[in-house]
Amino acid sequence: MLKTPYYLIDKASLKANMEKIAYVRERSGAKALLALKCFATWSVFDLMQEYMDGTTSSSLFEVKLGREKFAGETHAYSVAYSDEEIEEVIANCDKIIFNSIGQLERFSEQSESVIRGLRVNPKVSTSDFIIADPARPFSRLGEWDPEKIEQVIDKVSGFMFHNNCENDSFERFDEMLCQIEERFGHLIHKVDWVSLGGGIHFTGEGYPVDQFCDRLRSFSETYGVQVYLEPGEAAITKTTSLEVTVLDTLFNGKNLAVVDASIEAHMLDLLIYRETAKMEPNQGPHTYEVCGKSCLAGDIFGEFKFENELKIGDRLSFKDAAGYTMVKKNWFNGVKMPAIAVRELDGSVRLVRDFDYQDFVNNLS
Repeated sequence: MLKTPYYLIDKASLKANMEKIAYVRERSGAKALLALKCFATWSVFDLMQEYMDGTTSSSLFEVKLGREKFAGETHAYSVAYSDEEIEEVIANCDKIIFNSIGQLERFSEQSESVIRGLRVNPKVSTSDFIIADPARPFSRLGEWDPEKIEQVIDKVSGFMFHNNCENDSFERFDEMLCQIEERFGHLIHKVDWVSLGGGIHFTGEGYPVDQFCDRLRSFSETYGVQVYLEPGEAAITKTTSLEVTVLDTLFNGKNLAVVDASIEAHMLDLLIYRETAKMEPNQGPHTYEVCGKSCLAGDIFGEFKFENELKIGDRLSFKDAAGYTMVKKNWFNGVKMPAIAVRELDGSVRLVRDFDYQDFVNNLS
């Protein structure tokens, strides 16, 4: 058994998601790019690149990772490029998407050699969290005025709309796409490609995939554009667990269990969005609040039910731990970074990365 803590990526579950993405690509005609901001663990790119068309990024380093580690197209996007990085971004991408007209015009000459796009903010979204809402008031994410966009339409060949967020409703997706067509349809007719971003939970159970595919194909044919999707969570949902060990138990009005990992260091989105980790099974007569080992008082994974009383040395497994975890993990409190392991398709488990004290030291100065 591997020493905890570690993230365990299950390739069989990953392949199941990839097969759903491949079906959507075939039926809809859309292309699918992995959103590296969500998941960038390149040790499983060998499998993913068989089913996807490339990667999309949010920074220079992600662009370079996509180019080096993932076959297919490499799309570059950033909220803002700097003078120091723009040449290297362009050298490593097939398409560059600018967040604003100002950035597009500023780097117009340097970017003439690559396909260019512009992010458009339709001012509608599905986010329940203001921190993640791209259409929030005074949002800096994309241009929203059709008249201003039309003035630079000759400088771009495509648009990127990213306004879905954990959206598992096809009806809501369709409704928002209709709103995009109403406001920007006359401009979409003038470009060659449109990215509809990520946040569409089309690999989830019960999602009407065929309706989704037909809507994408209809959109593509109506406007004569190549459609791109940028799945992040949809690509890796329910593929990975965070394996931990109970270090201590105590009672302070309720039963508590302390494990050898931390939400602030290893599952940061739980803290940011005030959410609870997932554990299966979650049933039984014994209830424990499972806590992380950092000194943060609110370092709590959640409250779970167990068949037996927990004891020191017990192994626990937090499910669905791939998205926005490994890309956000940090060295808070000097807590040991979880290793990364892969369960291969034949069932064998391979340790692909471990972290030690020297990694901690090298992360600082």
